[in-house]
Amino acid sequence: MSTPFVLVERSGPSARVTLDRPERRNPLSLQMMREATAAIRDLGDDPDCGVVVLTGSGPALSAGHEISEMVDRTLTQEREVFTTCVQLMETIQAIRQPVIAEVQGHAIAAGCQLVATCDLAVAVDTARFGTPGVKIGLFCSTPMVAVSRSIGRKRAMQMLLTGETIDAATAVDWGLVNEAVPEGHLRFRVDELALQIADSSPLTLEIGKQAFYRQIDLPQDEAYREMAETMATNAVTCDAQEGMSAFLEKRAPQWRGE
Repeated sequence: MSTPFVLVERSGPSARVTLDRPERRNPLSLQMMREATAAIRDLGDDPDCGVVVLTGSGPALSAGHEISEMVDRTLTQEREVFTTCVQLMETIQAIRQPVIAEVQGHAIAAGCQLVATCDLAVAVDTARFGTPGVKIGLFCSTPMVAVSRSIGRKRAMQMLLTGETIDAATAVDWGLVNEAVPEGHLRFRVDELALQIADSSPLTLEIGKQAFYRQIDLPQDEAYREMAETMATNAVTCDAQEGMSAFLEKRAPQWRGE
């Protein structure tokens, strides 16, 4: 029986999913991606989980795909690798809870894609980020999808075409991560952020997360039409009515998740 590559830890309203092959810098092998997808999907169905944190063991979040799985393979086998990767990324954005990337070390290639895919990201100030596939003849085309949507065309193309890494401060400046903090402060800051988010209505967070990804690539007029309807239907939910009433009455709201 194979050793699990992904660990799940619960702490209050949040759950931490840890990629756990530190000796290999947490490569996104087929087993790793399938385990991570299953863990995140299960947490997405857990009513007691309010926030998911995605992190890794050892010196890197992830160094990207397991290259040894991609040499001397058929086209069908190569497709399986990238289809499985896409399923992981889509699951992160599909679950109702916000997902925070806790980047304790370098995030390279598909590891950088993970960071760009998560709803929020906090990194240690020594982390580095890159999409260096071009240097080994394999352009980072799937990481490009998430990275280009996070940092824009010119900056993404710079990373993709040169294969050079950027430091944590640049990643913050470019919008790839939200914050860069000293190593000893990373988990504290992520837990603090998770608790702050989990204090809101879980239904409202779900509505907002889904709405964000629906509208982000729409033309502005279409986005406004869709979001106006989304806000209207959100406003008549029990939690929204409770939240607005609590605001007017100067008291803490009591969320019901409906």
